[in-house]
Amino acid sequence: MPSRALFASYRRLFTTPGAAAFTLTGLLGRLALSMNGVSLVVLLAERRGSYALAGTVSAAGLVTGAIGMPLLGRLVDRHGQARVAVPAALYNAVPLTLLLLCVRLGAPDWTLYACWAAGAAAPNLGGMARSRWAHLYRDDPAARHLANSFEQALDELCFMAGPVLAMLLCTTLAPEAGLLTAGALGTAGALLFAAQRRTEPPLPVRAEGERAEGERAHGSPLRVPGLRVLVLTFLATGVVFGATEITTVAYADALGHKPAAGLLLGLVAAGSCVAGLLFGLLTPRRAPGTRFLLGAAAMAGVLLLPLAAGLGGVGLVPLGAVLFAAGTATAPTMVTGMTLVQELLPQRQFNEGMAVAVSGIVVGISAGAALAGTVAEHAAPGTGYVLPAGAAALALLVALAGRRHLLAAGAPENPARVVSPSL
Repeated sequence: MPSRALFASYRRLFTTPGAAAFTLTGLLGRLALSMNGVSLVVLLAERRGSYALAGTVSAAGLVTGAIGMPLLGRLVDRHGQARVAVPAALYNAVPLTLLLLCVRLGAPDWTLYACWAAGAAAPNLGGMARSRWAHLYRDDPAARHLANSFEQALDELCFMAGPVLAMLLCTTLAPEAGLLTAGALGTAGALLFAAQRRTEPPLPVRAEGERAEGERAHGSPLRVPGLRVLVLTFLATGVVFGATEITTVAYADALGHKPAAGLLLGLVAAGSCVAGLLFGLLTPRRAPGTRFLLGAAAMAGVLLLPLAAGLGGVGLVPLGAVLFAAGTATAPTMVTGMTLVQELLPQRQFNEGMAVAVSGIVVGISAGAALAGTVAEHAAPGTGYVLPAGAAALALLVALAGRRHLLAAGAPENPARVVSPSL
């Protein structure tokens, strides 16, 4: 019965013509994004024999991606999704092809940095999809909550399946197969997504006199205090993700079961995916700012479990259980955070605002992975779980410090028909 209710509730979203098409095509591009990191590391480790080189090239791409993604988001807000996504997708295929050629021909290391950095700012299809849902259900807060929950579940699904698919391709076909497949999926997904024109949000109409003045007055979404609070919270949440990943791999390796690390990380993503889907069934009665604070508090509390397990030296089975539990706490925070972005910003800044939020997460993941790698080399196995627990506590403190700005975003949403209990 619960599964039937779950299916019926989410099926409601796809009664709108075109919703299924942009969801499926966007999913291709997001799957490609989740394959890139692992594919690059395997390729450079195999062809150049250096994990250090692979890590620094990957980091260079994360930095340029964090900068370029909001710029692309601003262009999308000004010119529309299709007019930006199509040339961006076609352009990104060029540096990716050059990178593969440089690896194949033994070009100097600096060419790898240049190529990967040049193609790192891909269109944010997840943000564009959320923008479409916000437009389609602009008068139905309950449906928007359901859609944001569904999008978070899709993100987790991609980050479960993407690395596994990448490893399979790189190890069974060729080290280049992962990036080639990711490039093909990313380009095709972006082009097909852009072709779904009937669900694309229209550009906001402005009065003639306010056009130039409006561009100056609304330069960056970070001028909004509530978004600054969200970005700092997402930055700390990204540290949770990055540090958990590296610490879990190191812990499994210390126990002599390094291949099991993929399964353990899959449990984290599975917990978040399940929690995201179930969270969407709750009828949102509290204001999104309140829900965000509750989600951050739950995340800070639950992430003490992996810390206790790691410091206690437990086996893989109990560790997997607590990691699944830890994953369930992140989804409600992320879902409500994206809802808050939509509440805080005018429609003309949706895509840029969501890209800024995602960039905060990306930078946090990179920083968390680097810190956890250092801890794993110099401390006992499991000690690294201090980092995600501390980052979650920091996220809660930041949210509490900025709660005035968060609580001011949006009134309590209408308890319109979704299903189940209240939140």
